[in-house]
Amino acid sequence: MNFSHKSVLLDETIEGLHVKPDGVYVDGTLGGGGHSYEIVKRLSGDGHLFGIDQDEAAIRAAGERLSEFESRVTIIRDNYENAVSDLKEKGIKGVDGIVLDLGVSSYQLDTVERGFSYKYDTALDMRMDLRQPLSAKEIVNEYSQADLARIIRDYGEDKFANNIAKHIVQARQEKEIETTYELNDIIKAAIPAKMRAEGGHPSKRTFQAIRIECNRELDVLKNSLEEMIRFLNPGGRICIITFHSLEDRIVKSIFKKQENPCTCPPGFPVCTCNQVSLGKVITRKPILPSEEELADNSRSKSAKLRIFERV
Repeated sequence: MNFSHKSVLLDETIEGLHVKPDGVYVDGTLGGGGHSYEIVKRLSGDGHLFGIDQDEAAIRAAGERLSEFESRVTIIRDNYENAVSDLKEKGIKGVDGIVLDLGVSSYQLDTVERGFSYKYDTALDMRMDLRQPLSAKEIVNEYSQADLARIIRDYGEDKFANNIAKHIVQARQEKEIETTYELNDIIKAAIPAKMRAEGGHPSKRTFQAIRIECNRELDVLKNSLEEMIRFLNPGGRICIITFHSLEDRIVKSIFKKQENPCTCPPGFPVCTCNQVSLGKVITRKPILPSEEELADNSRSKSAKLRIFERV
């Protein structure tokens, strides 16, 4: 299967990056290379792009797609939380732009055996990096009821989190939960019939929650964003595309804090905390997909783009 993934908010992201022909850029979520292709074709021989992804299939697909620009591209298999240390190891002291597209690729969702989707019956997996030991199966079968409820409530924002967790624990006492459809049936039984008819597939929120936990998605974002902003050269920009409110909230709040980190009480005549602003938020409100994009790609529906510029 080809690694197909329509890059969401592609034109808006590239425009927001302000690509300089001789600049150094990072695509921290390389995927199929859609954003990277548009960046690297704007670079001269003096510019360079570093593409990072933890998914082996993405690395292969992007390598092929970007092969015509070989001398201007370096691909690294890693999680973007290690991007800054990976680049420092290569002697890079700062970059002119960073892109993060935090969506799961169409390839990952549609490759049945990866177990990301509730639409196909397959083994529970959901790992973006197949080298890691923790998969969805371990989470579902080994986490305590309290931890499952917390994950489904916090990451899935599902009001039936406690009941779903209870049903999962009851079911696994009979036998290990091994497949996506087994989990679907358990979730369905935990949600009142009247509520199942509303708001899309009953498993959507729980699957999202388990995937986020499995891949530490929110922790990675929280842990790496400030470091990435600090790694930008003056005038450099970071563009981040989020797909659910939890990610968007993290990005919005970290951008705001880096723009105005002062912790002095309001009305204090002189700043004494010595916290210095790292730059400015370019997007007061997030940029959303156009009507055309929404019509062309239903998976862009919840996408939001936020941009920060380093001073």
